[in-house]
Amino acid sequence: MTHGVDYIADKGLGALSVGAASFTYAKITCMSEPTFFVGDVPVYGDVILSPMAGYSDVPYRALCRSYGSAMHYTEFVPVDSLLGRRIHERYYRRLDKKPGEKPMVFQIFGNDAQNLLAGAQRLEALEPDIIDINMGCSTRKVSGRGAGVGMMPQPELVAETFRLLTTHLSVPVTGKIRLGWEESRKNYLEIAHIMEDNGAALIAMHARTKTQKYGGKADWDAIAELQAAVSVPVIGNGDVQTPADIDRMKAHTGCDAVMIGRAAMGNPWIFARIPNDDVSYGEVVTAVRFHLSEMVAYYGETDGVILFRKHLKRYLRPFAFTQSFLPEMLAVQTQAELEDVLERSGEMAAIWDKASSLC
Repeated sequence: MTHGVDYIADKGLGALSVGAASFTYAKITCMSEPTFFVGDVPVYGDVILSPMAGYSDVPYRALCRSYGSAMHYTEFVPVDSLLGRRIHERYYRRLDKKPGEKPMVFQIFGNDAQNLLAGAQRLEALEPDIIDINMGCSTRKVSGRGAGVGMMPQPELVAETFRLLTTHLSVPVTGKIRLGWEESRKNYLEIAHIMEDNGAALIAMHARTKTQKYGGKADWDAIAELQAAVSVPVIGNGDVQTPADIDRMKAHTGCDAVMIGRAAMGNPWIFARIPNDDVSYGEVVTAVRFHLSEMVAYYGETDGVILFRKHLKRYLRPFAFTQSFLPEMLAVQTQAELEDVLERSGEMAAIWDKASSLC
């Protein structure tokens, strides 16, 4: 299913550029050798956008891919929503992808192996490259029902799930985990071995426990342990805030790729390994306009502009002078109105830059 949006690679764009670098999906896939494989699926690159509920939609993935994100996940979908006569529109849209958006990972969650298999088999008709089992979501609504990270205290369920899916699906099956439920119940190595022994093609790990959620410090030593313990590719996740952190995590852990979530919000340049401080306001506006146009083309103007507001605040946060424009930007109803405010804010940025150079 498509929503009338041309994919970046189809346009042959080289327009999104920052500093000396310019990244497009087409350039990424023209790398001579894959960075690693997920089963038989090649991945070109070592920085990946994390699946994030409410953010990892088609327009945002297009933006992040244009700056270098090498593989994309859908927002996670409850497997129960896939088992009825028809997939609910809310979740069907989460499973949308653009032509040529590869490799594309469909992520699902649940607490019953047979249901996970049935849901995954239904998803195969939508032609994902990979199907991923979410075993990392720490919200009470999910984990409290034995799904997400709630699967980790149930090794038998993990084994049955991966055995069934890898036996009956034609695409690679992967999983994203955490360290475990809590500090005293870390079982990531046990779970990783179970996953690998039952056919998992890749393991991604957020190096925190369920009880930590997003607090405390991510344990990169645990990612290094995981990398050494399994033969399938490992993606590390947690406390990657800057381009330097990407290289530090890879050097510290040996992981095959780094997954970035919250730090990429309003900061797609991190996928191009460009520090946020090196990005000018004009370059931010270029990305904002591209992202906004994708949102409007995909969701329609009214919904696209409204849904874009949460992104806009993150883009503008580093620029103090934009705060006087923010209320007006968040109140606009059309793309043209927002473009007008962006134009005026750009004029203010030029004045701000000139004043700063005189100091």
